[in-house]
Amino acid sequence: MALDTSPESPAPVRQIALAISGWIDRLGAVWVEGQMAQISRRPGVGTVFMTLRDSAADISVPVTCPRTLFDSLNPPLVEGASVVLHAKPDYYPTRGSLSLVAREIRMVGLGELLARLERRRQLLAAEGLFAPELKRPLPFLPERVGLITAPGSAAERDVVETSRRRWPGVAFETAYAAMQGQRAATEVMEALARLDRDLRVDVIVIARGGGSVEDLLPFSDEALIRAVHAARTPVVSAIGHEPDTPLLDLVADLRASTPTDAAKHLVPDVAEELRGVAWARDRVRALLGQIIDRERQTLSDLRARPVLADPRSLVDARATEVHDLRERGRRVLGHALDRAGDDIAHQRARARSLSPLATLQRGYAVVQGADGAVLTSTQGVGAGAALRIRVADGRILASTTGVEPDPVPSKEQQ
Repeated sequence: MALDTSPESPAPVRQIALAISGWIDRLGAVWVEGQMAQISRRPGVGTVFMTLRDSAADISVPVTCPRTLFDSLNPPLVEGASVVLHAKPDYYPTRGSLSLVAREIRMVGLGELLARLERRRQLLAAEGLFAPELKRPLPFLPERVGLITAPGSAAERDVVETSRRRWPGVAFETAYAAMQGQRAATEVMEALARLDRDLRVDVIVIARGGGSVEDLLPFSDEALIRAVHAARTPVVSAIGHEPDTPLLDLVADLRASTPTDAAKHLVPDVAEELRGVAWARDRVRALLGQIIDRERQTLSDLRARPVLADPRSLVDARATEVHDLRERGRRVLGHALDRAGDDIAHQRARARSLSPLATLQRGYAVVQGADGAVLTSTQGVGAGAALRIRVADGRILASTTGVEPDPVPSKEQQ
């Protein structure tokens, strides 16, 4: 209802503000579509402040929502996303401002598309398809590069020309496929399978010259992502975009920002490599020169030593030492021989003193009978018995003329 006011009885500001607040409060919750122009999350505040802008007119309205609602969105809400809000208009009398209190937020259009891609990314990441440890290193110098791109595209020209300018000897095996549309993912997978079977191909590049999110949808196809993950050959993603990231970038072994950037990662720059070789050669020469100079100085120091200046001095000293050792050995050996000779003489004298021959030399003799038995008694020997008498220098043959036994001593004599 209209307020009853006049110049004579005007309504105070508070009355007008409260009236506006009551009128707006009776509107109830509404569904509104727009684009998020600004998002402000203040630390320690349970409310998120946003600005919702009309997509066709230069009109915007503030929006607030609980932090719990904002944090529960998957994917997270970002500036520029198109959304549909279920919100209730709210008027703040103290500030005289109008805002929408969001109760539900849904992404539509591009935002809904990005939400689906985010959910797909999360599922594939949970399977481990994007794990960093699965990334394979690119060959340093591939002999043949597999290229998947559209026929006659600028991406093909950028990759081929840049690669051959950097390394003229590189060869390409190109497999053409649609880079957008419904058949794009299928044709790219077929080209990938054909190049992956070719054992001559060392690395595969999927190149496109950028485009909108809708144009890049084939490169987030789940079947294509799994095919790249299962490929034997390393894969480089060169879609040529920056704001958005298709899932191909996450599963590829290397992500290049543009086709030209991919070519820089594929092959080394021959001029730069030649500079590196020249630098390494100069460094090796310098190090080798230092080693030679150091060894020469070592030889000079060795030649300056007295023993090397006159090698005979060392030989003469050793010769004198050998002569002294030889003389000492001779003396020691002579003394040892003398002592051994004396020992032998003593042993020989002792042996001779115990020999029966020495007894014979003192005048004793050994008498043997005809049978060779030694006679120790007169018994059994008669006159005329043949005897053999052994003396020091021979034997005497004799016969007895008689026998004279010694008298037997008496017991008293014994």
